[in-house]
Amino acid sequence: MIYVFSALYRYIGLEDLMRFLLEEEAVKAMGLFEGTQDSNRVTKAALKNWAVSVFRERRALALTLNDTKTAVKKLHQMVNTVIGVVIIVIWLLILGIATTHILVVVSSQLLLVVFMFGNTCKMTFESIIFLFVMHPFDVGDRCSIDGVQMVVEEMNILTTIFLRYDNEKISYPNTVLATKPISNFYRSPDMGDGIDFTIHISTPVEKVAIMKERIKRYIDNKPDHWYPNPMIVVKDIEDMNKMKMAVWLQHKMNHQDMGEKWMRRSHLVEEMINIFRDLDIEYRMLPMDVNLRTMPNIAMTSTRYPSTWM
Repeated sequence: MIYVFSALYRYIGLEDLMRFLLEEEAVKAMGLFEGTQDSNRVTKAALKNWAVSVFRERRALALTLNDTKTAVKKLHQMVNTVIGVVIIVIWLLILGIATTHILVVVSSQLLLVVFMFGNTCKMTFESIIFLFVMHPFDVGDRCSIDGVQMVVEEMNILTTIFLRYDNEKISYPNTVLATKPISNFYRSPDMGDGIDFTIHISTPVEKVAIMKERIKRYIDNKPDHWYPNPMIVVKDIEDMNKMKMAVWLQHKMNHQDMGEKWMRRSHLVEEMINIFRDLDIEYRMLPMDVNLRTMPNIAMTSTRYPSTWM
């Protein structure tokens, strides 16, 4: 075994990868890790996050293949049963065993079976179309259905099981899912985000300009997390004392990993709070008139006391 890296190394550099890859391939490999755009160094934390992400994707792919294999196996069994029945009927007709009277009796029984299980057959066919033709998600995808975000846990022919944010399992019939709009975060491109905040209308224009410049600078200094040039706009003025503003920006990821999304957003909000404090930017409510009057002495004007005082 050849040890390429020393135990004293704190990072992996581009020249280390070029021992095993071509320069073009090494540059592409460096782009897979977080925080390598400027320094061309892979830290231990970045390597750990990349390994965890790859493990999750491989696990989701394995579960998807397993569920697809199970669904195909069940479908294969159903088709074999139908083909077996058809072969038996044809075999009876060829051998002359099945007479017209027997076929009439069998047909009447088939009509009864169709009446009893016709809806089930219809649901099964629609579920097969939804699962194999429409195929809006795979196992592990984060989806939004009726405004509720859930992760696909298991896929069957007739039902799909989702895992909600509180780990509650919810089962949806595939025929119902076929009629609902489904948002798939995993298949979405890099997604945007927005942060709304309010400042006092009397805030000087110079402070607002400095605030915008510092927020943009922070976002531009995080090229692994955000796209550059975010939009900072004034949305509205309310009650003549507060100015509603918003920061519109775009992640360099979709919202499949919701924890990472909220972590990046949290760091940005914390930086914005520090900027507001440094610039003494705040929100103040409208002044209110308060009138104070001298209250009469109750002991001098009334002799009645609550029953609990006696």
